[in-house]
Amino acid sequence: MGNSRTSRGRWRAAAVVAAALVGGTLLPAAPALAVHGAVPGDFNGDGYRDAVLPAPGATVAGKEMAGAVVVLYGSSSGLSATRRKTITQNTPGVPSSSEAWDQFGASTATADLNRDGYADLVVSAPYEDTADGKDAGLVTVLWGSRNGLTTATDLPSPVRTASEEFGLDLAAVSTGGGPKEEVLVGALDASATFRGPFSRTGTYGGRGSLQGIPSVASVALGDFNGNAVPDEALTTVGMSGLSGGEVYVYPPYSSPLQQGNGLISAAGDVNGDGYADLVVGDPFEPEVAGVDGALGGRVLVYYGSANGIAADTKPVQLTQNTAGVPGGSEKGDAFGGALAVADLNRDGLADIVVGAPFEGVAGQNQAGEVTVIPGRHTGALGAGAYSFSQFTAGVPGGNEFGDLFGTTVSVGDINNDGKPELFVSAAQENIGTGAVWVFPGGANGPVAKGSRVFTAASVNLTQRTNTTLGGYGLLWLI
Repeated sequence: MGNSRTSRGRWRAAAVVAAALVGGTLLPAAPALAVHGAVPGDFNGDGYRDAVLPAPGATVAGKEMAGAVVVLYGSSSGLSATRRKTITQNTPGVPSSSEAWDQFGASTATADLNRDGYADLVVSAPYEDTADGKDAGLVTVLWGSRNGLTTATDLPSPVRTASEEFGLDLAAVSTGGGPKEEVLVGALDASATFRGPFSRTGTYGGRGSLQGIPSVASVALGDFNGNAVPDEALTTVGMSGLSGGEVYVYPPYSSPLQQGNGLISAAGDVNGDGYADLVVGDPFEPEVAGVDGALGGRVLVYYGSANGIAADTKPVQLTQNTAGVPGGSEKGDAFGGALAVADLNRDGLADIVVGAPFEGVAGQNQAGEVTVIPGRHTGALGAGAYSFSQFTAGVPGGNEFGDLFGTTVSVGDINNDGKPELFVSAAQENIGTGAVWVFPGGANGPVAKGSRVFTAASVNLTQRTNTTLGGYGLLWLI
């Protein structure tokens, strides 16, 4: 097992440099480490999925970076900024209260955990101070109902220590009863699994602590061996000698995968063989050129099988130099800095959505770009790939230096037409207030025509800087 590329004490020190400039862009103080955002879910049971726009940097009741989550309700006509609910830890029914630097909304996940027909929303506040100490972290389940998200309970950390930062990343799935319902929580000291049955009173079937693994940057759930029970995947923070962190898959967790590494993971059936595949983003530059990592970043695909993903599985590597993928690999692009896996073109194969938030576009450095790589039954991945940026015709906004378009990505059908929408955030849009673009689903995948952008101001989050609508993604690290 390698050593962390940056010691745990230095993470906090680096995060607190509030005035540090990245390429001339002011980053928010103490960015949360979480990298995933929730897919849309039907929280009120009206037949339309509702979009989740986290804002972990939002000031609440004068409390800086207390954090908020904005839910935009879906409908046959799509989303509207006026059909929304803003949830904070001061919202009635939500445990705890808004405090400075909690960063409620740092990570979010969606699943119908109690199988009552309403989607539930899992939200973390990894810098919440609790009775266990400073920055112990808190994970809250907001329960769906006919009236939407009105009640909530907490999922307790299995390890009671300060600075655990419980909730750095979240994944949730509900594909059946009992063990087929699961919430996976990443943390510095010990990640945890919660399995069903869940109830809206806060009970659950079982809890496990995943210890002995380096601090986790990303978590994912997928059925890698086809037994209809979710398997866990964890990706650690960057490790010395690697371009990224170690990748662990359960079963067995005894050692990391031997080939490849990264910082963010997602799961889906890319080749349509009935087994979920693990996709890992590795956006760092290689530590040793030609040996580890790839110039400009890469994505690795580990195919599932009846035996799951073996420790010596050789992944398929995708870069911007892969045949069919738009653009070219350049130093510092951070290709693989955001990741989602979902069937965008409804062909029964999961497609890979890759963010490259530091990609230069049309002469604007760090403007950012998102690439979609279609899944394939056979043949090399890369064919038919396409990309979006703020320079793409029909996309609102301006392609500007330092926007970091592609900070986070997610997918979900919000107008119930069977064509999933693509959601893309840019953390540094509008002086760090952030923005989220929605690309309509088309016959062959999302399209730029008719795309919309939601800014912090449009959903009534009016502070001037660092709201970070859409979330931080991996910006704490890359």
